[in-house]
Amino acid sequence: MTATIAAVRTRRLSARMPRPWVPDEPHLHLVIVEVEDSDGLVGTGFSWTPTIGAAAVQAMIDTEIAPFAVGRTTDPQALWPALWLRLHEAGGAGITTIALAGLDTALWDLAGQRAALPLASLLGEQRASVPVYGSGVNLHYPLDELVAQASRWVASGYDTVKIKVGGPSLAVDIERVGAVREAIGPDRTLLIDANQRWTLEQASTALDALGRFDLGWIEEPLRAEDTRGYRALRERTGVPIALGENIHTLQRFQDIVDAGYADVLQPNVIRVGGITPFLEIASFISTESSASLAPHLLIDLSGQLALAVGAETAVEDVEEASFSSLGLVTSPSPVEIVDARARLRENARPGLGLDFVSTGIGPTTSASLISEES
Repeated sequence: MTATIAAVRTRRLSARMPRPWVPDEPHLHLVIVEVEDSDGLVGTGFSWTPTIGAAAVQAMIDTEIAPFAVGRTTDPQALWPALWLRLHEAGGAGITTIALAGLDTALWDLAGQRAALPLASLLGEQRASVPVYGSGVNLHYPLDELVAQASRWVASGYDTVKIKVGGPSLAVDIERVGAVREAIGPDRTLLIDANQRWTLEQASTALDALGRFDLGWIEEPLRAEDTRGYRALRERTGVPIALGENIHTLQRFQDIVDAGYADVLQPNVIRVGGITPFLEIASFISTESSASLAPHLLIDLSGQLALAVGAETAVEDVEEASFSSLGLVTSPSPVEIVDARARLRENARPGLGLDFVSTGIGPTTSASLISEES
């Protein structure tokens, strides 16, 4: 008899970042989700909110997802569509998909444990390693610190680096991008990320000025929802356009491909709703789009996914932002970086391979199947 979900438990974890992404929001937050099946096996997954929203995500899991899931199948690919259909009334994306990821990742962890395989092996590894690029959330860094960070990536052997742009002064952006280009040399790829800070006119002006630094891409120059703006920008610049970390559904990725303005698509495995929809989105990108796939952040998980998707894709290593660096896990990450490439660690644990620390913040809650004897 196929196992069913017997209980869903959640708790929140928070870690102070050694290199805060936002100076006035120095903490990163996780909602840890444990799923116990009817055989007593427990899978552990997570949702991720780098600044705000952890309490809302936990509430969505506790009050809507868990009561619906208890008693149903532990097969994540069978359960996800039904859950998304139920939650869609509360919003087709955002908190709903981020919360869905907590349960979905826990169910994939459970599946890996049942098969006694790490996630990458469970999905079917198609390569032994993938390239890694150095990434920094560094718009607030002084110039000398920014250059020092870029130099560390060079010393680590990274062929590609990414920095933030979109400060209050285009002249300062030009100075910073120029300094990093000089630090990494002409033969490495330089990516820039505006994090949705520009208007169409600002983006056009900035890319006219910054294009001379031979940019690999401009990431999120406009708000993620600004389809009209992206269409216009595509006509104005030859710099490749990357976006997707704030796109939450397969349907929206399909719309972007149909509109033809993105060269690189960057789904975030948590924001799209977990491993189940990520695999569907990745398959769509590789088979039905000319755009490249570049998973966003979370190398502990996206590194494993990158080993199993169709086309080789680089993964993003944000300096001192892995779960191990943040002290959120008690054992080494299942993904290790060797010679600027990410690979599955030898003897990686089954499932996600993440042993989260026990100390958290906020309430711990659970929903359980109530037996007839209770």
